[in-house]
Amino acid sequence: MQILLVEDDQRIVDFVQRGLKAEGFNVEVARNGMEAIALGKERKFQIIILDLGLPDINGREVCERLRSLEINTPILMLTARDAIHDKVTGLRSGADDYMTKPFAFEELLARIEVLMRRRGGEIKTDIRELKIADLILNGETHEVRRGMTTIDLTPKEFNLLECFMRMPGKVLSRTRILEQVWGYSADPLTNVVDVYIRQLRRKIDDDFELKLLKTVRGFGYKLDAS
Repeated sequence: MQILLVEDDQRIVDFVQRGLKAEGFNVEVARNGMEAIALGKERKFQIIILDLGLPDINGREVCERLRSLEINTPILMLTARDAIHDKVTGLRSGADDYMTKPFAFEELLARIEVLMRRRGGEIKTDIRELKIADLILNGETHEVRRGMTTIDLTPKEFNLLECFMRMPGKVLSRTRILEQVWGYSADPLTNVVDVYIRQLRRKIDDDFELKLLKTVRGFGYKLDAS
């Protein structure tokens, strides 16, 4: 997936570019607003991460110009300002979401994924079935099976399992799971993730020889058939 990062602060460029590349994204960097507009016209991006404070024209104007060119790529605006007025102005200029600096990379990643789901993008695809070993999740019928056994899950357990099955083998931290399954407002100090992991593990693993849902101590959890 192609992401355009519009940012003139090299520290943030290095931080975001390194993290997104590790997640499998291709990242193009624009250092100012005019370069961003030119790239937006020439290339197709799935997400634009746009800093509000640029050295030539500000992010709001970049956003407005891109929208006037009928470029409908989801735009996530970054800024050091957290005043409501600045957020509202940014959103009214055509941005889809707004995040203040400093930010955690996992929050940035979760917001990108939410924007892609809203636009029907590549992160949440229309795959009917997801499969790891003999565990099958059907996104159309909301059925889950392990071999010939049907597994009954609550809606939240289903969403949690789907989150893991869309990223097989990838370690997901509690923070990222909270953002993905419960939303941004979830209390990071809550133990709800651990409670639901135990419930899900009991249903999909306890009665089967091959254990799929694994704890990676100090990091989080992953769904892995190895």
